[in-house]
Amino acid sequence: MTKDAGKKEEQQSGSSLVQKIQALGQTNVPQAPDSNIHVLSIIGQVEGHMQLPPQNKTTKYEHLLPQLIAIEQNPKIEGMIILLNTVGGDVEAGLALSEMIASMSKPTVSIVLGGGHSIGVPIAVSTDYSFIVPTATMTIHPIRLTGLVIGVPQTFEYLDKMQERVIQFVINHSNIKEEKFKDLMFAKGNLTRDIGTNVVGREAVEYGLIDEVGGVKEAMEKLNELIQKSKPDDESQVIQ
Repeated sequence: MTKDAGKKEEQQSGSSLVQKIQALGQTNVPQAPDSNIHVLSIIGQVEGHMQLPPQNKTTKYEHLLPQLIAIEQNPKIEGMIILLNTVGGDVEAGLALSEMIASMSKPTVSIVLGGGHSIGVPIAVSTDYSFIVPTATMTIHPIRLTGLVIGVPQTFEYLDKMQERVIQFVINHSNIKEEKFKDLMFAKGNLTRDIGTNVVGREAVEYGLIDEVGGVKEAMEKLNELIQKSKPDDESQVIQ
């Protein structure tokens, strides 16, 4: 190897190291082994039909929809864990994600970390089993619109119908009663200058919204259990 070639290779490895430090704050990036479980993160604000400002941390639903189809089609993936730390976002985009997750044939488990607010609530309950860490919160409040609103009865009727879609989805995919969920949604005095309720960890489980308090270990154990149950009994037998 010539001196110039050796120097060029050294510069390339040096610049690669700098890029890793700038992007991740560390030199060695842990690599996940080949797994039968896919991890999907829904973080920040769920971005729908309107593009949000670049400084907002967003999850673009148009990126997640094809991912969910790919997970459903991939024979190597046997289950999915959804990590949630979201403030909510676009109602129809959130409902689209929730319906897709709920309609998947493979076992799914969600973990609410930090927050699963607003439209994050139906996403959290859309899986086969849901967990929430003790310090995580979920804000349940009525649907609202921002920007120009036409002040006619039809507008409020439209909002009411959209809200009913969210309510029906949540009660159909969790153990909370409709009356209780509506009480939490329209409660006064819990949120500053707003109506609704902020439920923390164990409260969400007591209300029947989330199945269990737990984190990564519990979620992995539950998902592996669901994967084993979903396999046919004769899978281990060799077909002659």
